[in-house]
Amino acid sequence: MHCDFIELVAPGVRALQPYQPGKPDSEVRREYGLTEVIKLASNENPLGPSPKALAAVRDCLGELARYPDGNGFELKAALSTHLNVSPDGITLGNGSNDVLEIVARTFLTPDHASVFARHAFAVYPLVTQAIGAEARVAAANPPEHAMPYGHNLEAMAAQVDEQTRVVFIANPNNPTGTWLSSTELEGFLTGLPRNVVVVVDEAYAEYVEAADYPDTIPWVERFPNLVVTRTFSKAYGLAGLRVGYAVSHPQVANLLNRVRQPFNVSIPAQVVAVAALSDSEHLERSRQVNREGMALMKSALAGMGLRYLPSVGNFLCVDMGRPGLEIFEALLRRGVTVRPVANYGLPNFLRITIGTERENRKLIETLREVL
Repeated sequence: MHCDFIELVAPGVRALQPYQPGKPDSEVRREYGLTEVIKLASNENPLGPSPKALAAVRDCLGELARYPDGNGFELKAALSTHLNVSPDGITLGNGSNDVLEIVARTFLTPDHASVFARHAFAVYPLVTQAIGAEARVAAANPPEHAMPYGHNLEAMAAQVDEQTRVVFIANPNNPTGTWLSSTELEGFLTGLPRNVVVVVDEAYAEYVEAADYPDTIPWVERFPNLVVTRTFSKAYGLAGLRVGYAVSHPQVANLLNRVRQPFNVSIPAQVVAVAALSDSEHLERSRQVNREGMALMKSALAGMGLRYLPSVGNFLCVDMGRPGLEIFEALLRRGVTVRPVANYGLPNFLRITIGTERENRKLIETLREVL
């Protein structure tokens, strides 16, 4: 007789639904009998890694029999110089997703709560529920707001009480692309109790060109309860290597590093991330491709009568005016993958990554055909 294993797991895990990533190109080609797939579903850098990063990964292959540096000395040193912060305030992660989970495991318990906004990144409820903590979801901005479906900081602050240990904020937010200004975010942090850890998730920060967008890393000195997370998966084009980091007060970083697994960032990930930081030309080219692609995409969508949300990331969240899944499946059959976001409470929207000019034009052509 088989054991009912569901009865053995932690209560928070029982109802947990795993994060659903976008389908890989190989699976789409195989399933639909396609020879080419344009992937605009996962907000990856269409240019890929920089030439310096590719050279660095080739050079480190001979070291793969060794364990990586568990403390990430060289990568922390490079980040320290790049960001003008102390290495003691840096926590490395297997992507910033890993750091988000580390924060949850460090500060949340079944007796405490986290707060995050509706339509925010799906990992916040996942890491909260896995621990058995209470997830408090604050109402988002209304559709007519200047930042539709974005973070409503007043509603979030109203959810904070003595049981609250962590507040998650995505800036800019995925999947909406909306963002919080420097004035808004600074006021929110100022008004919170200092015993509430505030995680500002800046996965797309390198793409942002809005004048009112805050660089929160220097704020850590003024707000010791602030944790800023970033990643090499987006603008740096290293999603496949999984490397991210957090910047926080050294006392907070010390606690996070107690929970962090000792070899969570591989040798190639550490070496390549250092090389990527040194290639400012590739980063600027990536920003330029995104800037030009965003302008092309916005113009084409407006020409089709489609509304999209404000975005400073490398993607647009587009209102299809009907169930987004229908359009997603029609595009998929034609070899173009985008991301349905019904699981974020936006059933009529699709999230579309900005690709190369060729990829963007293929998406536009195919979308016109489908509509």
